[in-house]
Formats: sequence, C-alpha cells, structure tokens
Amino acid sequence: MRLVRLWPENSHFDFMRFRRWSFPLSAVISILTALMLVTIGLNFGIDFRGGTLMEIQAKSGQANVAQIRQTAEGFGFGDVEVQEFGTAGEVSLRFPIQPGGEAGQTAVVQKARDTFSAEYDFRRVETVGPRVSGELVQSGTIGVVLSVIAVLFYLWFRFERELAMASIIGTLHDIVLTIGFFVITRHEFNMTSIAAILTIVGYSLNETVVVFDRTRELMRRYKTMPAEELLNLSINNTMSRTIMTATTTALSLLALVLFGGQAIQGFAQVMLFGVVICTYSAICISTPMLIYIGLRGSEAAKVPEGRAAAAE
Repeated sequence: MRLVRLWPENSHFDFMRFRRWSFPLSAVISILTALMLVTIGLNFGIDFRGGTLMEIQAKSGQANVAQIRQTAEGFGFGDVEVQEFGTAGEVSLRFPIQPGGEAGQTAVVQKARDTFSAEYDFRRVETVGPRVSGELVQSGTIGVVLSVIAVLFYLWFRFERELAMASIIGTLHDIVLTIGFFVITRHEFNMTSIAAILTIVGYSLNETVVVFDRTRELMRRYKTMPAEELLNLSINNTMSRTIMTATTTALSLLALVLFGGQAIQGFAQVMLFGVVICTYSAICISTPMLIYIGLRGSEAAKVPEGRAAAAE
C-alpha cells in the first residue's frame, strides 16, 4: 500500500527567497498593529470592563436594533452598546458598571427583563463588578506575561544562542499578529482570548522546535553546507509533517467555526488564524532569521572535528 505524501520526498524548494518580502510584510503589519492598539484598542469583554452583558433573541425572528437602543438608553443607566450578532434576531446589550454594588447591577437586569421579555427571549445574562473585573485584568496580564517569559526561557535553554534568538523572534511575531487580529476583527477580548493566545504560543513553539531540531541535526551532518541551502533543506525535510499538522488542526477548528455556535466561534476563529500565522512564521520568519543572526559560524564551532568528519 503506497503512502500518501503531502510534500515531495526529495524536494529542493527555495523557501529562503521569500524572506525578501516576508520580513518587510511582517514588519509593516507589526507596526500597524502597534498603532491600532494605541489608537483603537482592544474590544474588551465583560470580564475586563465590568458591567452587565445581555444577549436576547427576538421571538419573531427579526430584531429592531434601533428601537432596542432607544429604549435601553432611556433606562438612565449610562451609555449602552447595542449590536446584532450571530443569526438574525440576536442582539447583545452591554450596560456599564452601576453604582450601588450588586443591587445596582441587579436593577439593570430587572429593568431590561421587564421591558423586553414580551418580545425577546433572554439567552445570556452576565454581570461583573468593578472589583472582579480589576482582578481578572491583573490576573490575566500576569498569567500571559509569566507564560511568555517561561516559554522564552525554555527556548533559550533548549537551543543554542542563535537558534534561541530566532525562536523568540518568531514567537513574539505570532503574539503581535494575533493581537492585531483581535484589533481588526473587533472580537471580544476576554479570558477565553487569553487562553487562545497561550495556545497559539504553544503551537508556534511546537512548529519552530521541529524545524530547528532538524536544522541542528543537518548542521552536524553537513558542516560545510552554506547556511541558506541548509535551512532550505531543513524546511523541505519537515514540510510533510508541517502540512499534516496544520491541515488536521485547521480542519478541526473550521468545524468549530462553522458548527460550534456563537459561544465558541470567536475562539475558533482566532485559533484558526493562529495556525496559519504560526505555520507562516516558522517557514518565512524564524528560519530565515538565522541567516541574519549568523548561524553557521557559532554552530559549526560547537561540533567536534572528529564527529563532523565522520558525519561527512
């Protein structure tokens, strides 16, 4: 029985030539992400902003968003965000934090139920106070920072200096572009989003480690091979595995995007984007970066002469 190969066995495709456009492209996107993050900012969810979030479904199947907004603003609970989402007839209302603690938030929910329950079904109601939202912001930020630092330390000790530096650059690149995806798409940034970012960091690390392990192995086998040729060989040798991993993961996430429902759809879309970005980064960012960092000299010097001669 013949095995199905997703990539030619003895391929010599020149991946390194793409660095001439992948580096400028990623640099421009990263700069734009930083600018948008400062000017536009993230669409923080109820977890981080606090307040009351309600999702309602029109019993008739058609929601009058303008009328809902006008009625909700007349409650006197401050600025209200009203927007359609999901399927037809679904509307979300977001009220700011009210004074009076839990009683103030309860008053918002009760007022909305009394007003809209005749024509709308309440599908979801969440209330987060200022103290809880502040703790979630602090805990989420600390969790992300510590996790990224732990990953960077792992990369530094897992590889030699040049390989570690390229891995760190690729991982940070993936984090920045994922944040840019949140800014552009206006997906709600909440605790689930933090889980998505950390998962993408792990996937990015996995993709980079596979290619760099092969690179280190080939450097010991072909001591005199030019760096660019060696890096192309590393990617070609691992491309079948990369395609298989990315394809199976993307198909699973695509099923969640299409059939997972509104609750999981945002997370699945971010993860699907992350798979594409991490695959692109491992091939077009992390690996070509070794050419500019100076892979060949320091790594070749660490291979014992007798062992290198035997390998050749």
